[in-house]
Amino acid sequence: MTNDVLENNEMTVLKGLFLATAAGFAAITGAQAADLPVKARPVQYVKICSLYGPGYYYIPGTDTCIKISGWARAEYNLNAGGSFNPIKSSAFTRATADNTIRARALATFDVRSQTEYGTLRSYVASGWQSTTNATTGIGASAADAVYVPRGFIQLGGFTVGKASSFYDFYVTPAYSNLTAVWAADTGGTGDFVAAYTAQLGNGLSATVSVEDGQARQKGIIGDTYIAGPMIPDFVGNLRLDQAWGSAQIMGAVHSVAVQGTPASVTYAGDTYGWAIGGGLKFNLPMLGKGDSLMAEVDYAEGAIGYVGYGLGNFAIAHGGSTGVGNVADTVVVGNAMQLTTGWSAVAGYQHSWNANWKTSLYGAYGEINYGSFSPAGADWNYGQIGSRTIWTPVANLDLSVEVMYSKLGTAQVTTANVATTANSDQSAWQGMIRAQRNFVP
Repeated sequence: MTNDVLENNEMTVLKGLFLATAAGFAAITGAQAADLPVKARPVQYVKICSLYGPGYYYIPGTDTCIKISGWARAEYNLNAGGSFNPIKSSAFTRATADNTIRARALATFDVRSQTEYGTLRSYVASGWQSTTNATTGIGASAADAVYVPRGFIQLGGFTVGKASSFYDFYVTPAYSNLTAVWAADTGGTGDFVAAYTAQLGNGLSATVSVEDGQARQKGIIGDTYIAGPMIPDFVGNLRLDQAWGSAQIMGAVHSVAVQGTPASVTYAGDTYGWAIGGGLKFNLPMLGKGDSLMAEVDYAEGAIGYVGYGLGNFAIAHGGSTGVGNVADTVVVGNAMQLTTGWSAVAGYQHSWNANWKTSLYGAYGEINYGSFSPAGADWNYGQIGSRTIWTPVANLDLSVEVMYSKLGTAQVTTANVATTANSDQSAWQGMIRAQRNFVP
């Protein structure tokens, strides 16, 4: 045989051996692979929920969506008893101060799912705060406290739980950190409500609500004590929301129940106060991104909490001169009641200079009148004007400075727990420095 033939035979044998070996290896590998379990796809533990806007995700294993948000802040209040307190008379002791420091943190949980009756929603806002000098004044509390301003359920137009009152329209925090501004909104603390809202189309809605009467209950003037509300307050509104802004008219009926001194238990009677108000908001993007102008006017008889939610008896003192503002739903003489009347107006405008700076300007004015039954000079008025500037150096961090001037006009000459040698109108400057870190998805 020639060398070429031998070489060809050797190549054929080698090729056959290689193919046989490869086939055997493939068979063995296939058999082993058949015995191995199939690797599962990775589980998507966080799945975005786009039904209700940004920030929501599905709770694993459910069709329920949740959004978690909140903020932490620290603030220094100048000449104030806390951001929820009006200016007050100084105690002039080493145990108290006219300046207050507060730290506060709040977390919100918004949980939603679809049902045959519409969206089922539950919302909770709960927080913690620590405040110096928090022993007197409106909204005073323990130095360290847990608070729950919101906790409600919504389904098919119904709202039950602790929410903003459906009388509210003007949003104080949109223009001021100093919520001592004279306004009717319950935004800082909330109110217990049971309400139904009907959507009438084209942005028009109507709401009827039963609300906690004690939330807006004020005191009395007279040698009597006030009983708790016999029935809850009844609130209603008609609201329009459009691209240009919003408008609302609202009203409330408020129980006023009064008895005599505990010794005599003289029955003074039950009656009802009422309130009516209206508000407008204009969105002004042509002036700046997020610019808005909002205003509200309110009038009440026997329901003073609806012209100023945070109002309470207070005094402003300078040396030996004091101005007093007493707040009451009614004056009682003998067995007769005369309901207090009051009105207020508040407005605010906020302008964005750029993505990092924005400034607001706001003002408020109101009057309280007690009628012929009241002590001499008990009527009073109160005016305010202020401005706030917010700097956002990085996303979700707001550093703000605010200043407000208040003027009290009063002729009140008698009031408990205020020692004074003279009486006159008073004025006061208040301010706040605040740092707030928001965490919003």
